[in-house]
Amino acid sequence: MMKFITCLLSLTVVTFSITAVEAAQVEVKWTNPEKYTDVDSAEGHRQKFKERTFKNLEAHFSKLAEKLPEQQKLMFEVTNLDLAGDINYGIKRVRIIKDIFSPRMKFSYELLNADNTVVKRDDVSLHDMGFLTHSSLKYRNESLSYEKKMFDDWFKKTFENNMTK
Repeated sequence: MMKFITCLLSLTVVTFSITAVEAAQVEVKWTNPEKYTDVDSAEGHRQKFKERTFKNLEAHFSKLAEKLPEQQKLMFEVTNLDLAGDINYGIKRVRIIKDIFSPRMKFSYELLNADNTVVKRDDVSLHDMGFLTHSSLKYRNESLSYEKKMFDDWFKKTFENNMTK
């Protein structure tokens, strides 16, 4: 029994290692984040919230990049971010989600091959005015759900011919 468990754990580690290598590399540069439209926390420390938001989005970008060939590199330079909703500055700071406070993101990207030749490049301005009407429940219980859905739609449309999975 112990031999079986050891074998199973080894197989799991090997499988995870292979999976982790099969993704395009992702680099994200957050340019002048102090000038972004809205990356404010409703509660808590604003700088820590901003850092968590950036890490969360970077992880999401990397997860999507798993669908691209491993020898490619996807580079982003984010120049603006406006989270869904708006902060109400009453007695208690609360993020109010209404259709007039839609998520937005501005960035440029480059998809590079292993030899650093450019496969695709563009300046992008995402804006999801119908973010509250989408029926997708994929990110319902996650933070930045509206932003992730908006980015997923763009990613799928932009890289559908480059995806390997």
